[in-house]
Amino acid sequence: MSDYNLKEEVTDKYSLRGRVFHKIREDILNGKYKENDELREAAIGEELGVSRTPVREAFRQLELEGLIRIVPNKGAYVTGITSKDVQDIYLIRSQLEGLCAKWATERITKEQMEELEETVYLAEFHVQKGHTEQIAALDNRFHEIMYEACDSKMLEHLLKDFHQYVYRIRKQTLAQGARGSASNLEHKEIMEAIKAHDGELASRLATRHMLNAFENIKEKGLLNF
Repeated sequence: MSDYNLKEEVTDKYSLRGRVFHKIREDILNGKYKENDELREAAIGEELGVSRTPVREAFRQLELEGLIRIVPNKGAYVTGITSKDVQDIYLIRSQLEGLCAKWATERITKEQMEELEETVYLAEFHVQKGHTEQIAALDNRFHEIMYEACDSKMLEHLLKDFHQYVYRIRKQTLAQGARGSASNLEHKEIMEAIKAHDGELASRLATRHMLNAFENIKEKGLLNF
């Protein structure tokens, strides 16, 4: 049995069912489970140290999100994120990220602003060193701070989910060519607009940032999966 035992995570903010759901979803989005793979309740329950019940409940929630399909009397099969899903996510995000940046400009705290700046300057260092893992982690953190700073739990929830859905392709993008550097320069421009209290500019830059990211994905042929 895996060392990953969900029952021991007593401080986790999710219920047992929620923790099972998030772990399976993470495994799908990170590529552990491929498209059309069968997900077996008993095997996943044993791996996570839980009964079949929370796994079955997680499957139903994953089906609602479109990440798996449940075939009666056969089993649960991975659908995953398609190329069209990625395109839709980036186009939707481009609008929502713009709104997020505008609201963040109005609501960001001093501490969040300082961490946003630190994240950008740390990423600059790692870009120069070619540290792709650190670049991806700091990219994540930049967006997380923005989502928290917009001070809207509804918008934060939507954007965090979309961000997670394209985690694998974002990581590939940031590791290729000059995108890591260009992305962080765009982050810096957004950060400076927020610092200057220019919400309209921050919004336009955040929208453009998402569109640039999607254009790079298409140029690199990363939609061909």
